[in-house]
Amino acid sequence: MKQKFDIIKSTCVPLPLENVDTDQIIPARFLKATTREEKFFGDNLFRDWRYKADGSLNPDFVLNNPTYGGQILVAGKNFGSGSSREHAAWAIAGYGFRVVISSFFADIHKNNELNNFVLPVVVSEAFLQELFASIEASPKMEVEVNLPAQTVTNTATGRSEHFEINAYKKHCLMNGLDDIDFLVENRDKIEAFESAKQ
Repeated sequence: MKQKFDIIKSTCVPLPLENVDTDQIIPARFLKATTREEKFFGDNLFRDWRYKADGSLNPDFVLNNPTYGGQILVAGKNFGSGSSREHAAWAIAGYGFRVVISSFFADIHKNNELNNFVLPVVVSEAFLQELFASIEASPKMEVEVNLPAQTVTNTATGRSEHFEINAYKKHCLMNGLDDIDFLVENRDKIEAFESAKQ
């Protein structure tokens, strides 16, 4: 979903599991889907953890716990490993997450998130563990992610960390542009460059 990104301040959903792979984010059987509808993939985010075999909700899984909610997913180290399926990023965006915070992302999944207007924020392991502790102590605490300043702040402790992001992807997120939109936005420059070559 194309949305301009500036500052997100939200409660968080904690997922303190390491090595969450793309098959756990969206199981392989959903890759056969003929739709790109965001709600379809969002409804099936973490499908095999969210639902029991009979299709009923698993009350022990965090997304089914009304204590937690918000636009920020805080995940354990090595999030998005495994296959390169873009469907995993579709599911995260379709559920309504705007930000995923972890201490490490698989590179392809990280780029898939950026391409789908989800901001992957890499923090230190110490800061990540502090976030998990703060959320556990107070589930309604908020985290502020400031894209222009490239900072993430734990409002419960006041601590902040700076995060890195590719300048091109930052521009696209802040302006609500995908790669095609960016090319269209710069069409005059591209045409001028091509004319100068002739």
